[in-house]
Amino acid sequence: MHRWAIIGTGDISDRLVADLEAVAPGAVTAVWGRTAERAQAFADAHGVPSATSSRDQLLARDDVDVVYIATPAHTHAAIALEALAAGKHVLIEKPIATGAADAERIFTTARAAGLFAMEAMWMRFNPLYVEMIDRIGDGLLGDVNSVRASFGTPFQARGRTLTPAQGGSILLDRGIYPITLAQWFLGDPTRVDAAGRFMDGTDVDGHATLEFDRGFAQLAWSGVEFLDLSATVSGDRGWVTFAPMFWAGSMARVHAGSVERIFSSPEVVEHPRQGNGYRPMLDAVARALDDGLIEHPWHAHDQTLRTMRTMDAVFTRMSSASAAL
Repeated sequence: MHRWAIIGTGDISDRLVADLEAVAPGAVTAVWGRTAERAQAFADAHGVPSATSSRDQLLARDDVDVVYIATPAHTHAAIALEALAAGKHVLIEKPIATGAADAERIFTTARAAGLFAMEAMWMRFNPLYVEMIDRIGDGLLGDVNSVRASFGTPFQARGRTLTPAQGGSILLDRGIYPITLAQWFLGDPTRVDAAGRFMDGTDVDGHATLEFDRGFAQLAWSGVEFLDLSATVSGDRGWVTFAPMFWAGSMARVHAGSVERIFSSPEVVEHPRQGNGYRPMLDAVARALDDGLIEHPWHAHDQTLRTMRTMDAVFTRMSSASAAL
């Protein structure tokens, strides 16, 4: 059994550690928090034996093999590099970093050390997406030519606000999901058009049209209003709609296979959520570690880097469009 440390004590860590304990009871040996009080409260709530506000102390522990990093996005790269330097595998909450250059630095360092490093894109390991990616790859929809996806909820829905000093970015927090989905099915964009709104230096919403060699994607994200939380992948033989919340979904409707299926009675595909949704990813990471892998083929470093490069381009277009107003 691989022994885990959790860096960060927010809501994501709460949900993830519960799933990790269900997958591998007793696997979490230590937790780090910004203050000793926060760390201890988290440890008490989850039965973690050790709590500290010193990352050096946590990373020096012999009973830690893997570190899960769930701090604000602007700290991910620095903490991941610290953990890798200490000889620990890393699983890093999305986005893995705030830009492609830092993401590449993480992967280069991990490869040189022979250590596992992955962005925690739980959506890729969701059994619903595992099934649909395979079926669409096998020709369910024919040639895929478009993706439509949006993720918008007000800040108040999560009880938080974001500022540049906190690594705030709705593109990084929510836009990453539509962009990742589009690139799974369409590859790398050949053209990026995007715009969005900024408040006090923070991007709070945005939308983009990505053009690809074989199609396009229309994507939107927001932290100030609700947007449709579903997603659709379309081809020349039909389409699949992933029900809200598409990034953590458990149901899709397949409009393909026959005239009746397309227009009247779509196939309903359901995969109930396992725990808080992290269990399939954690299982997959554990198996990869058991096999001595330094990345998981379903979400390898090249996929993460391609998405980060696209987000860099989207942010550049958003900034230019905002400056021109």
